[in-house]
Amino acid sequence: MPGLAELDAAVTLADQMEAREGPVVLMNVFTIDPSDEQALLEAWAHDADFMKSQPGYISTQMHKGIAGSATYVNYAVWQDVQSFRAAFMNPEFQSRIARYPESAVTRPHLFKKLAVANHCVA
Repeated sequence: MPGLAELDAAVTLADQMEAREGPVVLMNVFTIDPSDEQALLEAWAHDADFMKSQPGYISTQMHKGIAGSATYVNYAVWQDVQSFRAAFMNPEFQSRIARYPESAVTRPHLFKKLAVANHCVA
């Protein structure tokens, strides 16, 4: 079972799951013992298989830090917070969390796109 840490000490994932907005992006930062990489990727793929069948799921991508880093980032796009919450709280998903290696610490947080003039659109 992975450890859970908040990415933002002032606003928890539980706080965010009460919001009613979308689309949202889940950014989930994982740190592991380097020897647990294969176990992390297998557990994550197992979760991703479940999530992609859930209403409101759009896409996901896993990223790994370079130069020997044992830090990973999952980027998942959801139609809205309600869809993410329903999938995350689903007992089937909750049971899958136990597959993560003991060394894993996960830091999930929800974000929304911003428009910044001359750089990006919402």
